[in-house]
Amino acid sequence: MKAADWKLRTSQGQGLLIAIAVFLLMFTLYVGNHPAGLTVPVATTAANKAVLLALVAMAQTLPVLTGGLDLSVGMVFVMTNCLASSIVSGEPWQVALGIVVVLLAGALAGFINGAIVVYGRLQPIITTLATGAVYYGIALLLRPVPGGDVQPDLADFMTYTVFEVVPTSLVLLLAVVLIIWLPFRHSVVGRGCYAVGSAEGAAYMSGVAIDRSRLAAFTLAGLLAGVAGLMLTFVTFSGEASASIGGTYTLNSIAAVVIGGTSLYGGAGGAIGSIFGAFILRTIDDLLFVFDLPPLWQPLFQGVVLLGAVSLGAARVFRIKNRLELFN
Repeated sequence: MKAADWKLRTSQGQGLLIAIAVFLLMFTLYVGNHPAGLTVPVATTAANKAVLLALVAMAQTLPVLTGGLDLSVGMVFVMTNCLASSIVSGEPWQVALGIVVVLLAGALAGFINGAIVVYGRLQPIITTLATGAVYYGIALLLRPVPGGDVQPDLADFMTYTVFEVVPTSLVLLLAVVLIIWLPFRHSVVGRGCYAVGSAEGAAYMSGVAIDRSRLAAFTLAGLLAGVAGLMLTFVTFSGEASASIGGTYTLNSIAAVVIGGTSLYGGAGGAIGSIFGAFILRTIDDLLFVFDLPPLWQPLFQGVVLLGAVSLGAARVFRIKNRLELFN
């Protein structure tokens, strides 16, 4: 029985294990070929870039687990960045209030997405494509031209290190995992998201609160995108209503989710794998730099890595005679 449990756990975590192994290999190549080696500034710069995509990828993971896609995460990311650049400054109480407002704005955007999907009975991909345009419009209203301000001491702290060793952005990411993802993953609502993505009809017949689970997934996705937007403000010290940034992060978040082993059909995977998927995508940029390769090669390498991840996921399906075994 123990052997069977171990085999099941290994099979379910195969995508995550592969993502971790690929990231470690790529990061080792990067550090080994970097002129400065593994120094605190090198690690901090790499972490700051990777954590932004990792947070957006975590946001994307939640709707994907329910069997949907959120095409608005990038625009919520941009909108909250523009909002943070306008209100996260001044006295400490004003900064604290601004942070709360930014996070609530992200959660509200996600709640609106979920409410339309759940109560309007619309497809998530169409709903979030439309709401994403609305959120981008709000970003333009907030920040017609790039600029803004942010509390400098806080921004410096969030983009440097803790004890001059560990990048603060990684500490923030760990806190998000421990405070938001893990409690949600093991909650009734979180398990409901997996059940909905695995087999919605069976979940309904089993008494799972489908609507509540799906609404919670989209709301939490908006919150995580808001955290990412806040972090972007700390990194850039400004806000910018950029459609290209929003679109790029949305597409890369989907790629990170797939690379991390989460099934686009829903019901399998998790945010930890998406984090490492994001790290892999960001490390590709760094490898191009240290090997002095043209930046135009980046889409090629990202496409190869993504195709490999999708192929490995498909190979698992082909090996299984009974498709129901995927959800055991």
